Formats: sequence, structure tokens, C-alpha cells
Amino acid sequence: MRQTVLIVPGYRGSGAGHWQTWLEGELPEARRAEGIDWDTPLLARWAGEVRREIDQAAGTVWLVAHSFGCLASVVAAADRPHKVAGLLLVAPADPERFELLGVREDPRRTPGVSAFLPQSAFNCPSILAFSRSDPWLKPPIARQWAERWGSKLVDVGDAGHINAESGHGPWPLALELLQQLQDTAADLPLGLIAPQGGGPLRGRSSVLARLRHQTRRSLNVRGSLPLRP
Repeated sequence: MRQTVLIVPGYRGSGAGHWQTWLEGELPEARRAEGIDWDTPLLARWAGEVRREIDQAAGTVWLVAHSFGCLASVVAAADRPHKVAGLLLVAPADPERFELLGVREDPRRTPGVSAFLPQSAFNCPSILAFSRSDPWLKPPIARQWAERWGSKLVDVGDAGHINAESGHGPWPLALELLQQLQDTAADLPLGLIAPQGGGPLRGRSSVLARLRHQTRRSLNVRGSLPLRP
């Protein structure tokens, strides 16, 4: 069966010294999400590009995301239950650190993006790996989202944001966790990965559609963002 490992970096991208770049070089079936301005964390736009990549990928898709890329990935995956076989979410950014238009500067004036993320378990296996010393996500929040998404929670210790700055270049644990994810999916009936009626969500029923609608309302200029349909 053909498959794709889709790597989704976080805010400001994953450079040459990042574990995601290392992982991409280790797996012939891996490719990096494209079409994203890594310096502009606009959730609707990122999620739209990730969803497009899922649609265009060969075979089933394994999402390997980091930081803000995790938030975009869960939105995209919720709309494509028939195509996403599993998610490896490493050091997700706290959704309350971001608003619809970017980094959340003033929590008193703008809400975070938590309400626009999936609020229930995925139809496929997922792993959420967190660090006890991550400045972008506190452990209790990591546990909260793992429980909500039905994700296996993996504590990697005092590892900062699990990025190049915290010393995570070549990172064998990433390969191990991805293999665990794939082994778990192999043991599940196909119906749990592609349930009846689990085709692509489109139109108003999609998670991304609601996110885009509210993003445009936040800008107060409908259609001012080049968001893909």
C-alpha cells in the first residue's frame, strides 16, 4: 500500500538542524508541507495548505507535526478521516498562545484558537509527545488535549520545545514513535481508520470552513485572505 509521511513544521519552520529535517532524510516516503509562510502563523491558511497536501498525497497519510504545525494538522486531519492514517504531534503549541490572525498579543482583547480545533477523538491513532520544560505548552494542557483527541501521551522529559535549539537534531525517538503509530494502526480494523460515512468533509460541515469563516469575520473584510476553497 502506498503511503506518505507528511512533515508539518511549526512557527518559523524547521531548519537544517531540526529533527523534522533529519526525519525527512531518513524516510523515502516523507515530504514536507509546502505553500506555507512559516513566519505568519495564520491557522486557517496553514490548515488549508496541509489539507491540500493530504488530498494530493499518494496513498494514506501519516502526519508528523511540530508546534503550531500540530494545530494546523489536527484541523486538516479532522476534515480528511478517510485519508489520514495517524498523527504524531510533537510539542504542540498551546492554542491559547495564538489567535485567528497570528500570535496572541493581548488575551484580554482576542480569544485563542482552542474553540476551532477538533473537540473529540480522531478516527485514527495519534501520539502527543510533550516536554516538561516546553515554554509553549505546559504539561497539564498537553494532557488535556491528549485526552480530548484520544492520543497516546508520551513524556519526553525536560526537552525544551523539542527543536534544534533544545538539541533535537537527529532524534531516533521520532522514528520510534512513528513506528509505534504505524504498528497501532496495523492492528486496527480498517473501519476505525476509514469509518462508514468517513469521507472528506466539505462545505459548511468541514472544520476548516468554520475556521475560515471566523477568520474573515475577524478581519472584517470578507474574502480578503487568499484562502483556498
